[in-house]
This record gives sequence, C-alpha cells and structure tokens, in this order.
Amino acid sequence: MRRYWQPVALAEELPAGGAPLPIRLLGEDLVLFRDQERRPGLLGLHCAHRGADLSYGRIEDGGLRCLYHGWLYDVQGRCLEQPGEPIGSTFSERIRHTAYPCVEGAGLILAYLGPGEPPLLPAYEFLTAPSELSFATKYFEDCNYLQGNEGNFDPQHVSFLHRLFKPADGPYDSALHAHDPTPRIEPVDTEFGMHLYAIRGVADGRQYVKVRSFFMPSAGVVGGRGDEDYNINWHVPIDDEQHWRYGIAFSRAEPLPKDVMRRADAVIAQDHHLLRKRANRYLQDRDEMNTQSYTGMGTEFVVHDAWVTEGQGKIFDRTEEHLGYTDRGVIHLRNIMLAAIREVEQGRDPRGVVRDARQNDWPDLVAKDDILPAGVEWTDYWKRGIPNGVGSRLQSEDPASGLRIPRRFAPSE
Repeated sequence: MRRYWQPVALAEELPAGGAPLPIRLLGEDLVLFRDQERRPGLLGLHCAHRGADLSYGRIEDGGLRCLYHGWLYDVQGRCLEQPGEPIGSTFSERIRHTAYPCVEGAGLILAYLGPGEPPLLPAYEFLTAPSELSFATKYFEDCNYLQGNEGNFDPQHVSFLHRLFKPADGPYDSALHAHDPTPRIEPVDTEFGMHLYAIRGVADGRQYVKVRSFFMPSAGVVGGRGDEDYNINWHVPIDDEQHWRYGIAFSRAEPLPKDVMRRADAVIAQDHHLLRKRANRYLQDRDEMNTQSYTGMGTEFVVHDAWVTEGQGKIFDRTEEHLGYTDRGVIHLRNIMLAAIREVEQGRDPRGVVRDARQNDWPDLVAKDDILPAGVEWTDYWKRGIPNGVGSRLQSEDPASGLRIPRRFAPSE
C-alpha cells in the first residue's frame, strides 16, 4: 500500500491560511498543512522534540511551528529553528522529522508514504485534467478498505442491492439489471490492474455490456452520466478496521457544476460521515421496499454499499465465505494484490507503479455501459474510442479487428 500515491484529504479541507489537519492514514498519525506559499506538507503528528501535537501549531516563517518550544518544520521535515538552543548550535541540522511528499489533482491532496524515491504520479486522465472537470468528496466507512473496494467488482449485486422501482433521472436503468440477474463476468488483466466485464442479455439478442476498471492499490472506475463521464471510488485505509471512500466525478466534456453537486451530496454530514449509518440502521423503511427501493434505504448507492460492507464487520473472516461464479472479479482482484505483495517482497515495484515518463500513459482506464447489437464482440467495442497512436500501452493495429489493442488485454482463464 505504501508503494502508491494515496489521497490523504480533499483539497477543500485545507484552504490557504487554514488550520493544520490531523490525519490518520495506513495506521500512522500525521498532520497535513499548507505553508505560506500554499504548498501542502504531510508530517508526523508528534513533534520530534517531546511529542507535542503539531496539528495545533502555527503556520509561519516558512513552515509549521510547534506551540510547545517553538521548533519549526518545513514541508520536507527539516527542522529550521530551535529557539531554545544556544547560538551556534547545529542540533537542528541533525533532526529530520517524518515527512511525505504531496501533490494535488482532481480536488485531492495525494501523498506517497513509501520508501525511496517516489514513483511518478500516474497520469490518469482524471488526475491530470483541469480542476473544473472533476469534483471530489469522501465519506467514512467503518470497516476494512478491501471490503469496500471489492464491492466495485461484484457486478451481479447491482441486480438486487441497487434495484430501484422508480429510478431517478439519469443513465442508470435498474430494469436492465433486473432483467438478467446472471451476467457473464470476465476479468481482464491490464497494466494498472484489471478490467471487469459484465455482459447481460437484452431483448432481440442484444447485450448490455459494462466494463469497469480496477487500478492499484484500491480504486474502482465505475459508471458516470454518459460516454464522456465516469466516477472513481477510491478506498484508502485509515487503519486495518476503518477507511475513507473518496468519490471523484470526472467529465471530459464540460465543467462540473460543483455547487450543484455539493448540494446534491446531501447524504453526507459535514464531518464526512453518512447520515444513514449503522447506528440508525441506515433509516431503513420497510414500506419503501415495496414502492421505491429494493433495500428500503433510499436511492443513494453509497448508503447501500455502506450497509453491506460495514455489515460484514470490521474485518470479515474470509474463511467463512463460499465464493461462486459471480465472484470472478473479486477472486481476480485478490490474486492481483497477492501478486503485488510478492513483487514487493522480491524487491520489485508492484503493478501500476511507473517510473518512466514514456510509460506513464493509461488510455484504457475506462468505465462504459452500452447496449450492443447482436453479433458485436464485447471484448472490442469500447476500444473504438481510443485514437490511433494514443498511449504507450497500445500496439499497432490488430489485423483481425482493425483496432489498437492494449498489450495485456486478454480474457483471463
């Protein structure tokens, strides 16, 4: 998990001139702040002198100053001042506080908490596009991050958990999922992680095809409002038993109305906890189960997801599972992560870590929903949207289809 860039906060949580923000990430207590030049810094929470809480500190003189004895740290963890030391002392030069590099993108502040030189920030389209094309939010989930992320790659559950009898306006059609609750499920390896296909039958021999992307270490690219949009669910561990789910909406076609989207995000309180939660049984309404939603928990998918992932407990005992065909995506995802663990143990970078700018190109990070005519091959349809010559992950044209195919794009066994 520490070999990847991870979201640590929403950019809006750390305005210029704002207070430092205490953060717990990957089981480590940290403080996030902006210096006077608006650069984000992520330091160990406790002062290197005598352990005072730096989140109460002052932003001044080029860094973050501890209130206890005035030690001053910059965003790189260098100790710039120790007011109590004698003139001429070089003690401060021997102090290097815990510090992690930070970058901003898509309304997020991301950090690298691993060893050595940080890898390149993956040039995913949503991270590199102008900020007006994305909108980010987050909410708390009281369970292990993997339970949250695996739900993104379990397409069969959509036929039940998210079924709406009177769906709201939008691209999601509950009837298409209810019509065929037994989709064909095909995981496919990619350089960043995995594509997962779900293929459902529709009338007249047509196929309803969904493709989703998993990118390492813990994120899912899922459907959006149309062909030019998608959403990202990024599950970031607070520790083993809690995590933040970051939701990023992205549109390559037009700026997103952030004020409207923020007002629409009414299921989340100011502290980024859901209003419907386990403590109030997610406000389940048994009458609503007959009229509006299958769950009786409203129409918001994030609430449905929180119910099922938190309901498994802090960390579910996977030896109690009975996995079946519909879990092909979950099984493949776990195998990818286990392989990444082995790569790190062998001293190599795991999948999705990139250090060569020529390889930092990911045109196949996609999420699409389409109804295909009979006879159209589901493995090829979405690639028609990739221009010729785009992407270092692409080969020359495939003679059979005339399409440009990612190197590692083949259905798994």
